[in-house]
Amino acid sequence: MAKTNPGRFFEDYTIGQRIDHAVPRTLSGGERALYHALYPARHALYSSDEFARVCGLPQSPVDDLVAFHIVFGKSVPDISLNAVANLGYAEARWLRPVYAGDTLRASSEVIGLKQNSSGKTGVVYVRTTGYNQHDLAVMEFIRWVMVRKRDMAAPAPEAVVPKTLPVVAPGDLVVPAGLDFSNYDFTLAGEPHRWTDYAVGERIDHVDGVTIEEAEHMLATRLWQNTSKTHFDVTPRADGKRLIYGGHVISMARSLSFNGLANAQMVVGLNAGTHANPCFAGDTVRAWSEVLDKAEVDAPGMGALRLRLVATKGGDPFTLKGADDKYLPEVLLDLDYWALCPK
Repeated sequence: MAKTNPGRFFEDYTIGQRIDHAVPRTLSGGERALYHALYPARHALYSSDEFARVCGLPQSPVDDLVAFHIVFGKSVPDISLNAVANLGYAEARWLRPVYAGDTLRASSEVIGLKQNSSGKTGVVYVRTTGYNQHDLAVMEFIRWVMVRKRDMAAPAPEAVVPKTLPVVAPGDLVVPAGLDFSNYDFTLAGEPHRWTDYAVGERIDHVDGVTIEEAEHMLATRLWQNTSKTHFDVTPRADGKRLIYGGHVISMARSLSFNGLANAQMVVGLNAGTHANPCFAGDTVRAWSEVLDKAEVDAPGMGALRLRLVATKGGDPFTLKGADDKYLPEVLLDLDYWALCPK
């Protein structure tokens, strides 16, 4: 009997199925160092223990997206090892900070299935939760992924497409216990812009760009223990290219957004996300943001900004879709998230 794991295919999933993912991961300070080496990440809360303590935390947490990538990576062998593409995200919430020394694991529940008209693939919807060593949830999110079928003749399951919330309600955002921006140091943070300085509808061109390197994206994907074949093995794709992990693009764009949003310190919710077009080595990623909403939160010295973050590989800033309402080919990512910002 074969002992290797070929991964699950579309017909292996059932509604309500719960999958506990293997290999818990203990984080160290190395995660932060390597994350900051891979991306131009400079948000002060994640760079300085002293800055974090002034803001009421015991020490600097690891970047929010580190937690996301690790929890996501835990789910890959069971959810998206045989994926064609990761399609989208919804209802993501960061529930508590993650610190060096924490051990993360993940579990997913299948909440939707829909076979595609070709009969060769189907879309699997899961709700994934990450837990720390105390069995406390640190984050949760819904994602949907297109997965290959093993047997083209396998009957299609009854289609179940979950209704996801378009926006995480501000009242459902979790502010970490003790977080207080009353004594926030804008000079050390790098920019003077407060929550009150941003206006709904405002757009910000983050100016800078980074060219994606093959080795760096594979290093990042290995760091998160993401085993999806399409990021490493060129043989499944007709064009002979490795697809850049979508999370690599998310982290790159979020890091680039520091220029103009240095004080959008802590990501606490992700409302929606679309990987609009594939990214490959050699593409130069740029980013722009739009302020979609602002909300009060029940914590001292801060408010929440709802931001659209768009990553592109060219084209004009602030241009998202064409006349046909489809994403332009140069748009890589359209991400809608909540971040905490000092007042």
